[in-house]
Amino acid sequence: MCPLNKKEKEEDAEAKVISNSQGEGTFLSPSGNDQSVKVCPLTLKKEGKQKPMEEKNELKEKVVAINRVAKVVKGGRTFRFSAVVVVGDENGHIGVGNGKASEVPDAIKKAIQEAKKNLVEVPVVGTTVPHEFIGTFGSAKVMLKPAEKGTGLIAGGSVRPVLELAGYKDIRTKVIGTNNPRNVVYATIEGLKSMQTIEQVAKKRGKRVEEII
Repeated sequence: MCPLNKKEKEEDAEAKVISNSQGEGTFLSPSGNDQSVKVCPLTLKKEGKQKPMEEKNELKEKVVAINRVAKVVKGGRTFRFSAVVVVGDENGHIGVGNGKASEVPDAIKKAIQEAKKNLVEVPVVGTTVPHEFIGTFGSAKVMLKPAEKGTGLIAGGSVRPVLELAGYKDIRTKVIGTNNPRNVVYATIEGLKSMQTIEQVAKKRGKRVEEII
């Protein structure tokens, strides 16, 4: 801060300062004599409206699975928890995360933070997927088929939370192989990421949509 002596403090109550962007200004004293002085930049307030913060789509989260793991040590057994959480904005963005901690709330919190870092964009055509596809992850396979409007979300287990948070309303699914929640979630997301809309295919081929249809 710029220190002021007693005399300057008395004059400061009636004086006005006109400043420029360099911090130099004109000091208007009560007597009318103008003096060019250096003005402390902390005493000047910038005028103008502040830019509003960018509004972000609110992400919703759902806990898919919580597992308890016991470790045998010399003094007995210690328990830890692992959680699988899916987050999405119901508008074509989805992410999955894993969290491990000694308490369930901490594990869920870690999983949510990781899921927000792993957000991916998936294609949504109306209320369903662009075409049929089988997503694979490990030994889990998830078949995704488009459906007419009004069919609803035909999915269960770990597939439903992923599709709901991604924004799909009408789709048919079938889990093939293992039903491990973690692998099924990753297989579903891999299948959704691998899909392409007709516009994307036309752009890759350098053609118009009408020529492909």
